[in-house]
Amino acid sequence: MKLTAIATILAGAVVALPAAAQDRADWPSSLSISTGSQGGAYFVWGSGLASLIGETLNVGASVEVTGGPVQNVVLVETGETLLGFTTMGPAQEAMAGESELMPGMEAANLRALFPMYQTPLQAVVLANSGITAIEDLEGKRVNMGPASGTSATYWQRYFESAGMNVNASFAGASDGAGQLGDGLIDAFVYAAGLPTGAFSQLAIENDVTFLPLSDANIEAFTSAVPSMQPFTIPAGTYNGQDADVPSVAMWNFAIAHQNLPESLAYEITKLVLENNERMQQIHASAVETLAENWETNNFMPFHPGAVRYYEEIGITIPAELR
Repeated sequence: MKLTAIATILAGAVVALPAAAQDRADWPSSLSISTGSQGGAYFVWGSGLASLIGETLNVGASVEVTGGPVQNVVLVETGETLLGFTTMGPAQEAMAGESELMPGMEAANLRALFPMYQTPLQAVVLANSGITAIEDLEGKRVNMGPASGTSATYWQRYFESAGMNVNASFAGASDGAGQLGDGLIDAFVYAAGLPTGAFSQLAIENDVTFLPLSDANIEAFTSAVPSMQPFTIPAGTYNGQDADVPSVAMWNFAIAHQNLPESLAYEITKLVLENNERMQQIHASAVETLAENWETNNFMPFHPGAVRYYEEIGITIPAELR
């Protein structure tokens, strides 16, 4: 399942050794971060984080192009990668033994590091398509992102629960946007942090419409997936998007295998949460990457290294999440 890494960021010059430098004996010589498809927020996030880890912690880091959260959970759980990104829905299902990639196997090695941002579901069509609502996608050609990603998983569930038949296809963010621009599909539905690079480029090159979710759509999503909550894509997020777009979203977390050395997990968590301005330069969604949002995780144990950092800044992690 592990796909070929297409971007590798080698460790840069050491700015300053971390405080726990004397505790590096069990650190790996390199790290691989499970992300998502090119054009999506995960890939941008992972590339930036890998560079930051290299510069500051003097550890070579690389990004893995994957199918997204569902696959990332499996890669981290099995130890194929020590770090990864996931939305909370797929992680909770994997821990309950309900992952479509590990049916019947309860993920026990996953550990939370830090909150990232909310991932809204997004749906875009060409403005001249005549499509104005989610219900109009009945019978249409719809790309849903990578087959094992959060986007495909939850959009498919919605269409099935709504009794809608769509002509589904699956491709990464950049490919999906390109197919819509070329008229090969009628709609591109996706799930990624704002702004999604592929959507930004699509909106610059084409006159597009971002479909709003109706109250009924939102109720159906939140009923089917309790980890989802109402969300608004702000006006101006994309070129030509002049109005707010109602949607739903799930929180993303950075996760690690339980065997990631405690001192390294501590340093990575501290690095991200104490450098928010740098993280926002990597991706604007990091405006939500704040320690105070730790409580958006209410089921996955935190890595001991992350717990150590939170306690240092006065946050008490409940016993059931240790």
